[in-house]
Amino acid sequence: MDPAQEAQNREAFRQAVINTLERRLFYIPSFKIYRGVAGLYDYGPPGCAVKSNVLSFWRQHFVLEENMLEVDCPCVTPEVVLKASGHVDKFTDLMVKDEKTGTCYRADHLLKDFCKDKLERDPNLPAEKAAEFRHVLAVLDDLSAEELGAKIKDYGITAPDTRNPLSAPYPFNLMFQTSIGPSGVSPGYMRPETAQGIFVNFKDLYYYNGNKLPFAAAQIGQAFRNEISPRQGLLRVREFTLAEIEHFVDPEDKSHPKFPDVANLEFLMFPREDQVSGRSARRIRLGEAVVQGIVNNETLGYFIGRVYLFLTHLGIDKDRLRFRQHLANEMAHYAADCWDAEIECSYGWIECVGIADRSAYDLRAHTDKSGVPLVAHEKFPEPREVEKLIITPAKKELGLAFKGNQKMVVEALEAMGEKEAMEMKAALESKGEAEFHVCTLDRVVTINKNMVSISKEMKKEHQRVFTPSVIEPSFGIGRIIYCLYEHSFNTRPSRDGDEQMNFFSFPPIVAPIKCTVFPLVQNQQYEEVARQIARSLTAYGISYKIDITGTSIGKRYARTDELGVPFAITVDSTSSVTIRERDSKQQIRVNVDEVASVIKEVTDGQSTWGDVLWRYPTHSS
Repeated sequence: MDPAQEAQNREAFRQAVINTLERRLFYIPSFKIYRGVAGLYDYGPPGCAVKSNVLSFWRQHFVLEENMLEVDCPCVTPEVVLKASGHVDKFTDLMVKDEKTGTCYRADHLLKDFCKDKLERDPNLPAEKAAEFRHVLAVLDDLSAEELGAKIKDYGITAPDTRNPLSAPYPFNLMFQTSIGPSGVSPGYMRPETAQGIFVNFKDLYYYNGNKLPFAAAQIGQAFRNEISPRQGLLRVREFTLAEIEHFVDPEDKSHPKFPDVANLEFLMFPREDQVSGRSARRIRLGEAVVQGIVNNETLGYFIGRVYLFLTHLGIDKDRLRFRQHLANEMAHYAADCWDAEIECSYGWIECVGIADRSAYDLRAHTDKSGVPLVAHEKFPEPREVEKLIITPAKKELGLAFKGNQKMVVEALEAMGEKEAMEMKAALESKGEAEFHVCTLDRVVTINKNMVSISKEMKKEHQRVFTPSVIEPSFGIGRIIYCLYEHSFNTRPSRDGDEQMNFFSFPPIVAPIKCTVFPLVQNQQYEEVARQIARSLTAYGISYKIDITGTSIGKRYARTDELGVPFAITVDSTSSVTIRERDSKQQIRVNVDEVASVIKEVTDGQSTWGDVLWRYPTHSS
């Protein structure tokens, strides 16, 4: 199939999915009666139920399984926290403006769309031009503002809506700014991720965990990014739900006791060497990937395996799921390794989960900025002789020189690393004074040799003090749900074959409603049995929909199939009923008093439909 036809088919499929989702109220544009706001969406009743089920399974699969410590931190974050994490200075995208209307666009998106459009829709494109466009798409994330601007100019790219010329690209910070309190002097931001709330609580969480490593903390919550020109529906939004895990581990021992549980999993992986050499993703056994050093360590590998199991249990197609390693130019300077779980949908391969070994960067950054040591301890069985750096501030001298700021200067001196301390010692000995930057004061002060004594001594140590490394799996819940909608969307002919019926083949664990209850005909006795079944379903905690309208049974099935309801209970007698399974349309006959327990065991995953199929008589409609 030619690329243009393929693009057209993808667009038609996406439109069919979106139309069904909006018509059945899975989600709708926010503030629709006021023409909506780009990048903001409301989840309707079935959408809320799917999201709640996904998060419930996430808690079960990660928080319960690993005994994680769950926290819930505020969305409004003081500026100082996001300054320390680097978000205030670096959390930017490159933006261009329509020079006449002032409309803003993301520069990399315009270049990406131009190259993709040429590759998909221009049948006369010379081979060397096609190769050039493919190369631009491959290195897009690595282009500087100047390089992006040059490409936009070279290709004659203009504003998509007006064809007006565009400005040169410039950085735009994606955080929503606010102020805390009425005076406006305490700046803050709506958090762009949930991770920082966990890092700043490390000291208390470590104590709560009995001062033991490794341990993991988790948080589910809203995050906010002021996207420049949000497109792609639910995939790029300005407010979204993140589920993040911070697994704290000794940097000298990143083995994981449960790694053998996932070592034999085999799935599509896309190591950076394969990407650079133009090869495709390939199936690799996870144990092999760790042994060969493709994946940096066992703990990172363990979480990659657990993420694979989580997504495939939800209903993501394993053949349209891959783990792509970040290229060297994508990696943060502090990261030891980073992989994205990417899911293929009609928009292409979409990053839905990031699994990164962030080393000790975050805890060190907050230690430096706050002056509070975010460290762990390892007690030695026998004391060890080590050379120790001794920094002794002369508090009296510092008090005379710095008055009320004495405490902050003392803390900053005590927190110095070995390299900085030895440079200060050399300056004090040669010049008698040294310049010193105090983070908490945000200024440089002059320290003279009477104010601090710096030396190295041999000491006996009973413990090792270190900053833990962090392995961080971060889940974009909205993106996962949208990909799940596409992977679960199917059509089949109606009973009389004159039209195509849509249905979502959600696994029972995520289905918004687990079953429906229909009296076959409007009849008082059948309606009473339906209500009796409904009461027992409620007692079991099973979500259901009861429909006692006189509509034909075929139409009622079609309506609930379109919502992805896995089971339909039809009351056609007072003693037994039929249960119909959505995907196969097979039916079994079950006694009224057993119905709720059968639905419970298949929706909880204790049994499959295949298990119950042979236990009960088959019913042919």
